[in-house]
Amino acid sequence: MADQQQAARSAQISRKTNETDIQLSFNVDGTGISEIETDVPFLNHMLDLFTKHGHFDLQVKAVGDIDIDDHHTVEDIGICLGHTLREALGDKRGIKRYANVFIPMDEALAQVVIDVSNRPHFEYRAQYPSTQVGSFSTEMVHEFLWKFALEARIALHVIVHYGQNTHHMIEAIFKALGRAVDEATSIDPRVKGVPSTKGVL
Repeated sequence: MADQQQAARSAQISRKTNETDIQLSFNVDGTGISEIETDVPFLNHMLDLFTKHGHFDLQVKAVGDIDIDDHHTVEDIGICLGHTLREALGDKRGIKRYANVFIPMDEALAQVVIDVSNRPHFEYRAQYPSTQVGSFSTEMVHEFLWKFALEARIALHVIVHYGQNTHHMIEAIFKALGRAVDEATSIDPRVKGVPSTKGVL
């Protein structure tokens, strides 16, 4: 039964607005393969890290109004990724539900804590030395993570404990996010039904 659940845990979405056009496919039980084409190079790099460290398969093709700025593209990809995660997990039978992951990236240390609860919440504690990484605004990290948590309907807590290099700090977040999502959504054979006394998630 667990193998059947794992084999089926994938979803895709096509979302087009006046601001963005996105096609995204996500497989929870993948092998770390990413095919990412967006107009935001730094986000491409972060999504590749998320995919690799979470052992997912992720395909993203996104075009947006980056002549204005990256905001709409980054935000809408977060929406689409969260949506496909929620759809892929279905009724969440057999999952571990929780995860707490620390990831170092040289001098930086990030922590990501997740509850796949069907109650979306986001807490974010990060202070960066720089407001930009290349042309990418660090404000976009918050926008991406919040919309991801909202659409996935998870409680997501992200803490950067310390760091000196902004790139390293954000990279640690996305690596930790991948590993935390992987752990929280993994199948535990000891779990009968869903991991909640309510009987539903």
